[in-house]
Amino acid sequence: MLELTIALAKGRLADQAIDLLEAAGTDCRVVRAPSRKLILTDEQAGLRFIMAKPADVPTYVDYGAADIGIVGKDTLLEENRSLYEVLNLGFGACRMCVCGPENLAGRLDSIPNKRVATKYPNIARAYFEARRESVEIIRLNGSVELAPLVGLAEVIVDIVESGRTLRENGLAVLDTIASLSARMVVNRVSMKMKADRINPLIQAVRRQLDQAGRTAP
Repeated sequence: MLELTIALAKGRLADQAIDLLEAAGTDCRVVRAPSRKLILTDEQAGLRFIMAKPADVPTYVDYGAADIGIVGKDTLLEENRSLYEVLNLGFGACRMCVCGPENLAGRLDSIPNKRVATKYPNIARAYFEARRESVEIIRLNGSVELAPLVGLAEVIVDIVESGRTLRENGLAVLDTIASLSARMVVNRVSMKMKADRINPLIQAVRRQLDQAGRTAP
């Protein structure tokens, strides 16, 4: 039996992914067991799980260190790697947005040479390039909402869930770049070489999503 390796984004996303995989019939007991190991193997089932940082999951799948990955769409957009995106898993739903002071609503394009603060420089750059707007991208790792408040940037590009943090800091959504949620991705070579194992797993997860009323492409 060919071993199948699944890369999971550590944290809440991994917990939800494990719940879904189990509901679809995949034995995930090896991942449920308390452990600090980053690679968890079920030799009998021919399964191996890699617990990785979310930003690294597409890399593991792209280079074939993992056959399948489950990660947020925001990470896939930022990394922009050549993977098969096979399922929208529905959980972890949020939006990637351009945000800033409310008085900029409707006149975002009127500010020349905008400074844009973000944790997602590639997404931000692609968005403004498509609009043919000249911007300076400032990469931040912490609370990007601070940037407009202290004059570091006019606007930010960030994930928005409820919008509460924005409102409490006098900011608003100026435009939505993309809707986000967890996705299942597959290595292109693995999809061909391990089709007998990967396709049934995809179909089982798809059936589970259909039963739960989630949308899967």
